[in-house]
Amino acid sequence: MPYKAFHGKPLPFGATPDDKGVNFSLFSKNAVNVILELFDNFYDETPAFSYSLHSKHNKTGDVWHVYIEGADPGSFYGYRVFGPYLPEIGHRFNPNKLLTDPYAKANSGEYSWDHEYSYGYDKNAPMKDLSFSEIDSARSHVKSIVVADNAFDWEDDKPLRYPMKDTIIYEMHVRLFTKSCRDLTEVRSATGDSEDPISIAGTFDGILRKIDHLHQLGVTSIELMPVFEFNPTANIHVNPKTGERLKNIWGYDPLAFFAVEASYTPGIGIGEQVVCFKNFVKNMHKAGIEIILDVVFNHTGEGNHEGPTLSFRGIDNEIYYLLTASDKRYYENYSGCGNTFNCNHPAVKQLIIDSLRYWVTQMHVDGFRFDLAAILGRAPDGRWIGDVSLLKDIAEDPVLAGTKLIAEGWDAAGGYFVGDFPKGWAEWNGKFRDVVRRFVRGDNGMVPELATRLAGSSDLYNKSGRKPFDSINFVTAHDGFTLMDLVSYTQKHNRLNGENDQDGTNENFSHNYGVEGETEDPAILRMRTQQIKNFIVLLNVSQGIPMVLMGDEIGRTQKGNNNAYCHDDSTTWVDWSLKDKHREIWEFYSKMIYFRKRHECLRREHFFTGKRIGLGVRDITWHGTKPFKPDWSDISHTLAFVISGEDLDTFQARDNDIYVAANAYSSDLSFELPPMAGKEWHRIVDTSLPFPFDFQSEPEAPLVQGEYIVKAHSILLLISKRTRSLSN
Repeated sequence: MPYKAFHGKPLPFGATPDDKGVNFSLFSKNAVNVILELFDNFYDETPAFSYSLHSKHNKTGDVWHVYIEGADPGSFYGYRVFGPYLPEIGHRFNPNKLLTDPYAKANSGEYSWDHEYSYGYDKNAPMKDLSFSEIDSARSHVKSIVVADNAFDWEDDKPLRYPMKDTIIYEMHVRLFTKSCRDLTEVRSATGDSEDPISIAGTFDGILRKIDHLHQLGVTSIELMPVFEFNPTANIHVNPKTGERLKNIWGYDPLAFFAVEASYTPGIGIGEQVVCFKNFVKNMHKAGIEIILDVVFNHTGEGNHEGPTLSFRGIDNEIYYLLTASDKRYYENYSGCGNTFNCNHPAVKQLIIDSLRYWVTQMHVDGFRFDLAAILGRAPDGRWIGDVSLLKDIAEDPVLAGTKLIAEGWDAAGGYFVGDFPKGWAEWNGKFRDVVRRFVRGDNGMVPELATRLAGSSDLYNKSGRKPFDSINFVTAHDGFTLMDLVSYTQKHNRLNGENDQDGTNENFSHNYGVEGETEDPAILRMRTQQIKNFIVLLNVSQGIPMVLMGDEIGRTQKGNNNAYCHDDSTTWVDWSLKDKHREIWEFYSKMIYFRKRHECLRREHFFTGKRIGLGVRDITWHGTKPFKPDWSDISHTLAFVISGEDLDTFQARDNDIYVAANAYSSDLSFELPPMAGKEWHRIVDTSLPFPFDFQSEPEAPLVQGEYIVKAHSILLLISKRTRSLSN
């Protein structure tokens, strides 16, 4: 069918197909002309159809638009945008570059920083980006694809909407979670395409094969590290041991906010990644597991002033990025990744909100975790404007209502705003991470802050409209040591990242307990396992939302690398043989999660007051080795507390009371148990005991009376039960 061009409509943005054609819409305030090109194949250099949009007939305000009759889903397309190439005043238009659509639902091919044609300037010129490239980039296989949003049968699927207080998050990377699984092979003939077997390891389909593992662990929600299209070959560093080029495998350099990363799907059909992701979400929801996306809106993969021109930079550089006031040739770098997205410009705000709405309405995701979210609360001049920023718009957006919103409350330019986000946001609690690590390690002066963090961080979140579950509590995350490495290495070991061991944080608050790294010493291994259990207990008895790092439940190690973003190998792949090797850790972690889920008092909706409720009972009481005598001194290494099982509103006992005694001292200590009228204490956890006696089921929990010797570097957890004389 021949193509015919009509005026088109300015909204919606992107490529919107109907029965006869496709409406294309692109925002660019400073462009003087736009050409749309359609291609029969993603590898074609010459378009099958090209149309120059007329500023009078194909432009409304700052939006360029055209309707192409004859175009349909599966069509490949790109834009050439004309305007001044004057980097010193912020403009980098170059019509020799075929640009992907910021609103594209899928892109073909793989981005590359290696090819000269990807750059808007002449890489061989002495002035670099002040020069102008005449090389046509249509030879790139990266082209946008027209996708029909309504071509998938969702059945009756919808977001699960688990209450925040009941949420337990599992942070994972799509590829790294199952890449080492040799059993994840399917026969392609099931789709009628061929008899060739293909691997689904490292894909969304691979995760579906691990649903039983996630169920056994007890998590409610998986948080996927970035799944937006990105360029894994953007890393310029080389592994000094092998000489091989390193990657940017984590995906924190997005290039399209609506497009699923194609490499996470086993198929290569046109736009197949969209259907694959929808099928993944639908099946995870059937299994009762939420999907939270780690989204990156603070910067893009186009890098700094010497980066490639792939999309935003060539469409309207001055609008999409924060440029330095003194010389607009350069980019503000609050992200630490070369550029900063201009998140609070109205058009950019709309792009981000439209992206979030798309993932909720069309892809059915349950929530988002925002990387370096502090940037979304910055004005163009860098000031923090949280309550009048994009953050507020997102929290109050009617389409996103009920969606989980989680912020990383800092950025790479020194901004740290944990606790200052608007109502409706939860936040990664970096202060929880640090104090728990330091207390377990045995640092002085940690006890007062530890108590605050375990109680829900009221100093940060006890503000109008905010709750204890606004704190996302974690000990480890993708960025840093794994839990096993936290107790196996005193310092980072990042030499193989090719950056002379200069990358990654130096403040890990870790300890190796005798030997740096791997060892066969049984005493050291015993202590490491015990400390891992201590972390697990403190995480799960804390008010707030616990987050588990992929593989921590089976003792995954990165050999001391605390910034393994660049390794797509055994360094980062989850080794599933560890599940048997570290059965003790696996069973302890899953049991501790189920214990948390059984006890409502660990998932409170209100902050503790410490005041008497009901018949003289307090919601929380603090203790030391003696009841009601906590040691808040700088040299203290002990903390004990009791969380009441009594309901604040009805004054009825609807849960067991829970007693926790933590001894981070180097010697055993005797803790006198606080008396409970009409109740007695029973032991659930003693992290010093060998497996399987370290965790007792509640029906079999042994009676504990009077005093209990809490071993050095261990934690005791008890629950109350009515005394036998009263219960008979």
